[in-house]
Amino acid sequence: MTRERLYLYDTTLRDGQQTQGVQFSTTEKLRITQVLSDLGVDYIEGGWPGANPTDSEYFETVGQIAPTLAAFGMTKRAGRSAENDDVLAAVLNAGTPAVCIVGKSHAFHVSTALGISNDENTENIRASIAHIVDQGREALFDAEHFFDGYKSDPDYALEAVHAAHAAGARWIVLCDTNGGSLPEEVGHITRAVIASGIPGDRLGIHTHNDTEHAVANSLAAVSAGARQIQGTLNGLGERCGNANLITLIPTLLLKEPYASAYETGVTLDALKGLKAASRVLDDVLNRVPAKQAAYIGSSAFAHKAGLHASAIAKNPATYEHIDPALVGNSRIIPMSNQAGQSNLRERLLRAGLEVAPGDARLARILDRIKEQEARGYSYDTAQASFELLARRELGLLPDFFEVKRYRVTVERRRNKRGRMVSLSEAVVVVKIDGRKVLNVSESQGEDGRDRGPVNALSRALAKDLGPYQHIIDDMRLVDFKVRITDGGTEAVTRVIIDSADAAGRTWSTVGVSANIVDASFDALLDAINWKLLRDGAEV
Repeated sequence: MTRERLYLYDTTLRDGQQTQGVQFSTTEKLRITQVLSDLGVDYIEGGWPGANPTDSEYFETVGQIAPTLAAFGMTKRAGRSAENDDVLAAVLNAGTPAVCIVGKSHAFHVSTALGISNDENTENIRASIAHIVDQGREALFDAEHFFDGYKSDPDYALEAVHAAHAAGARWIVLCDTNGGSLPEEVGHITRAVIASGIPGDRLGIHTHNDTEHAVANSLAAVSAGARQIQGTLNGLGERCGNANLITLIPTLLLKEPYASAYETGVTLDALKGLKAASRVLDDVLNRVPAKQAAYIGSSAFAHKAGLHASAIAKNPATYEHIDPALVGNSRIIPMSNQAGQSNLRERLLRAGLEVAPGDARLARILDRIKEQEARGYSYDTAQASFELLARRELGLLPDFFEVKRYRVTVERRRNKRGRMVSLSEAVVVVKIDGRKVLNVSESQGEDGRDRGPVNALSRALAKDLGPYQHIIDDMRLVDFKVRITDGGTEAVTRVIIDSADAAGRTWSTVGVSANIVDASFDALLDAINWKLLRDGAEV
């Protein structure tokens, strides 16, 4: 059976940049562009030329890429021709093969936001699209507020999109701009647009996630006949975000009825890089990856209960809707005091440790886990610390180095501008290959502000580890979580640290103590030891 073609249009660099607190540099935009190109999306919307220096510089430097590059702008303004509109000219001057312009399709917005008549707005749409087509570009029309407009005044909403279609637009994109529509509405209205005379292979869908339905609404539009889907990496976007392409892509490729009915520019081989693509954006934004993100989250294929782990060992399909490897993810069997030997053996096997059923060491490891969790530890998410604990009990943990002592001081003083500031300083003494090494580090960012005692400890500990330094140089701390818990006899502090390296690996470690600095230092030690272990450091 011949499959129909679906086209993926990414707007991370434009709509995604409207997220509160997000501002891409040109270098970051180019890095994301390469990720999208490697993934296989059909269109990359690079931004709004002329709207800001970064977007203008991006279009000047991006060069040739595999997907179709699109510039974004708006319809010509009332009272001037398309040929003499400087804003529209700036978009066309970017020289991109495709040009996407946004225009009003909701009569309420035409009168309230633009202050013009419906006829004037329709003419602005028609003239703008016709001008883009005359310039030899592929024209796309983003029908802003279309679904709300259709529900309020269907005749005018259809008039607006038909004006763009008649003028030669390749794609008419129906936008749920406020994100308040539901799948049944989106499907019904998309079918109505097709029934009005605009073919489905000329229709796109652009949804926002204000009711957590952006992905579902996009799929509803596809089922109704739309053949282009707009979205962003990780669902980035204004307010609650846009449709998440990281969720949509594997759904289209792996789930029925979409997998057998449609094809996209993303291959099954490229799909294996999906998690890595998501992590690049998190890295650019300096954000902690969402653990429970569908398909690519670190918890997406985590099986905590002993019953689940036992079934997974027999057949993963018992508790997994896809093979995690298809999207570049992996299965995790968390360890906790709820775990049984099935969980433990599966988790050890994933760490390269095979222990036979009934081996007395399994019971010893479980007892140790329960003992530690009674003190306040949690290995549910701290997988790296669990592995180190298990290896220690099995006698398989090398002693890479020994910490002899450490000290942290926090000084409050006036700086040269007369302001009171804090400065943290850490001293760590380690013994490596029979010699002692003393490392000292302050905790001060590029802005001159103190980053706290834990940061000072981390920098001092990783400053000079002799023969292991080259292994840990690409390590970075990406998240630091503190929780006050009851360790059974007194309140204690639990610290969980998430680390990452240049290879794209992330791992979590835990430390517990009545002293937050001690707890943090233990988690830091585990993080470094796990990195050395996994990278094959020699003792």
